[in-house]
Amino acid sequence: MNEKIRILVAEDHLVARVGVVTIVNMQPDMTVVAEAANGNQAVEMFRAHQPDVTLLDLRMPGMGGVEAAIAIRSEFPGAHLIALTTYGGDEDIRRALAAGVQAYLTKDVLHDELLKAIRAVHAGQTYLPAAVAASLAAQLPRPDLSAREVQVLGLIVRGLANKQIAFTLSIAEHTVKNHVKNILSKLGVQDRTQAATAAIQRGIIHL
Repeated sequence: MNEKIRILVAEDHLVARVGVVTIVNMQPDMTVVAEAANGNQAVEMFRAHQPDVTLLDLRMPGMGGVEAAIAIRSEFPGAHLIALTTYGGDEDIRRALAAGVQAYLTKDVLHDELLKAIRAVHAGQTYLPAAVAASLAAQLPRPDLSAREVQVLGLIVRGLANKQIAFTLSIAEHTVKNHVKNILSKLGVQDRTQAATAAIQRGIIHL
């Protein structure tokens, strides 16, 4: 009898967490050794149990999944991590992969896909479902927005006009206009509405 794959599940929604734990514990080759409801707990539980595979929800109160992944990997470089999220935007995926997760699953994946991902990551492979891989491949190159442009984009998403953005960031209105022009060109869109839509869809800005 092989050793079971020991799994940590970090997910702040109780129902979702119970669902994942139940599916995993029904597998003959897997067992959940710890559960966490936020990123800080995930890091503590990882330290305490050193699981084979960790499922990390990316959106958790306090420390999110990406921060937790970075924290875990800095202490345990060999950690096997799977991101679980409701978001499939290419920037979200890139951020998670950059933080060291080996698999990225959106929460609507089927049970067998989740189990396949756990086994693959446990075996040292990377696992990206077709939809996620397509989302990464189909996307334009990553828009290299400056930190200030990301701030301006965030305010465009919130519906602020140039004058209000200038006021909020304490910069001149013509500076805002230049930022907006750069943002549209970098995102490959025609106007502010398209910029806002692209920003949300691609996970550059989160509401």
